[in-house]
Amino acid sequence: MNERELRCVICDGDMLFETPPCDDGHDDDCPELVCTRCGAAEVVAPIVVHLWMAPQGSRRIAPQQRTAAA
Repeated sequence: MNERELRCVICDGDMLFETPPCDDGHDDDCPELVCTRCGAAEVVAPIVVHLWMAPQGSRRIAPQQRTAAA
């Protein structure tokens, strides 16, 4: 089992977390972790943020104009 130290919100401290047996086939890459002291579950997964920015020096264009110009 894969182990790492993380902050447990239930125990209110840094505790050892381990990967439980995974039925999904993730093996050691399973995003689920369990606190070895209290059993609280933690899901560690990457967060993807999409940021939409206007081009430099341009003004806002209505969606209809954008699709017509494309």
